[in-house]
Amino acid sequence: MLIINGTVLTFGPDKRTLPAGAVYYEGDTIIEVGRTADLQQKYPQAQILDAAGKIVMPGMICAHTHFYGAFARGMAIPGQPPENFMQILERLWWKVDRALTLEDSKYSALVALVDAIRHGTTTLIDHHASPNHIDGSLDALAEAATESGLRVGLCYEVTDRNGPAGALAGIAENVRFLKRLRTTPNPKLGASFGLHAAFTVSDDTLDACVDAAKGLNTGFHIHVAEDKADEADSLKKYGVRVAERLEKKGILGPKTLAAHAIHVDAYEMDAFRATQTKISHQPRSNMNNAVGVAEVEKLLNRGITVGLGNDGFSNNMFTEIHVAYLLHKVSHGDPRVMPGDRLMEIAFHNNTTIAGLFFPKPVGMLAPGAFADIILLDYIPYTPLTDGNYPWQVIFGMDGSHVTHTIAGGQMVMRDRQVLTLDESAIAEKATELAKGVWRRVNDM
Repeated sequence: MLIINGTVLTFGPDKRTLPAGAVYYEGDTIIEVGRTADLQQKYPQAQILDAAGKIVMPGMICAHTHFYGAFARGMAIPGQPPENFMQILERLWWKVDRALTLEDSKYSALVALVDAIRHGTTTLIDHHASPNHIDGSLDALAEAATESGLRVGLCYEVTDRNGPAGALAGIAENVRFLKRLRTTPNPKLGASFGLHAAFTVSDDTLDACVDAAKGLNTGFHIHVAEDKADEADSLKKYGVRVAERLEKKGILGPKTLAAHAIHVDAYEMDAFRATQTKISHQPRSNMNNAVGVAEVEKLLNRGITVGLGNDGFSNNMFTEIHVAYLLHKVSHGDPRVMPGDRLMEIAFHNNTTIAGLFFPKPVGMLAPGAFADIILLDYIPYTPLTDGNYPWQVIFGMDGSHVTHTIAGGQMVMRDRQVLTLDESAIAEKATELAKGVWRRVNDM
């Protein structure tokens, strides 16, 4: 396939803005990026997709999400409104996840994946929990991902909050799925070893997870210091802060992804740097839960890889970029904080690095050798779009609602705003019925 006549934003190491640009790919891999005239002459037999002046750029990446959160949209939380994050977990999320069946888990993923396709998000790293239906839950999500055509990294959340049997079942589900992908690799499926958070995982369970992960070439995907309660619990029970405890237990490392990292101190930041642990930042979720604002620039200044996720919010990652740009400025009272070019490094370069923990070729860039994960947008700039200002065009102009075509691994999953791989109406109808059952079970708890 040769995409021609686009304004190509390459991102990646060779960041360029190419007017009248083109992208040629074969199978699931990009072969060449250049000028339309040059590539049409070089590949005269290629199938053509005429971008007709649209923006052509890499598919967006979500570095941390929860598909199952889809079924909480619009649900009234029983009882009084939660006053803090721990109450949000206890009254909402730890009831929702217990209410999920395997079918619920699959359909929560399907509705999220439709949303991702529509908004140009082609790679998502999910963190799953369904305590009453653990066995096979990652297969259910993988089935949804495969039907969608998108690229998805999966893990199951190990925790002690559902008793020893639940913790062992979570460990087993991670191990089983990791071994499945080793036996039968799929370039659109990745896996990690999931953990909930330090305050719900005992030392014995952490040791069991580290032992179970040996030989599987994996790291861990865990929530870290999302709320002050995580740090308070660690200091009270173990006499150390969260990151220090996780480092000593062998959880941190170059293949580990830590979500949030809001309430970490300088020592913990140094632990992330020393172990090459990756961080994901979720600004909309953090604002919604009133848990605070991560010191992203301090983390970046230490050389720590910080990417951008959504924690289960809508899969319009352009919106996550917009919010991140504004949140840090108002939080610091300084308009110089989180400049646009640095934010692009987070959302593209760093998210590419994080995705590299899960997938064998690069995503998040239009470059030879990268996966052909490509989106087209009908955004028409009315100011010059240049190598120097494209970050601010993304921040102030572009949005997922502009996406007209979504391509994942060379597979066209949306053309002219028509989702091709999933029956959106049928999924919505089925999901609505399933959500009623989830809500009923939540209210019965």
